Amino acid sequence: MSPHSDLEAKYANCPVIKTLEEVGSRWRLTVIHVLREGELRFNELKRATDANSQTLSRVLDDLEEKGYVKRRVEEESPIAVYYSLTPKGADLLSAFDEILEWGEKWIDDDRADGEERDP
Repeated sequence: MSPHSDLEAKYANCPVIKTLEEVGSRWRLTVIHVLREGELRFNELKRATDANSQTLSRVLDDLEEKGYVKRRVEEESPIAVYYSLTPKGADLLSAFDEILEWGEKWIDDDRADGEERDP
């Protein structure tokens, strides 16, 4: 038995790792973060995320399929498609708040020494 067997077993079904695997791409996280603003049209999301149309469309389809985002089509002319977070997607926003707090404390392009920024 490997000395790391316990670690392998512990992390094989780790909820943190499974969550990151499911929502952990740059574009998925960006879209979820931007949708905290509320219901947005495709082009509003495109401008806010700076994603190209193909990437954004793929990410939105993926997030909708996984239950993080809901899509609403307004059939009036011109047809408009709106996206918003589902309760499952909105439940991630508290994690984004924690990441924001951590980033404000630790991320600084001028510091590479791991020292905490001054408040």
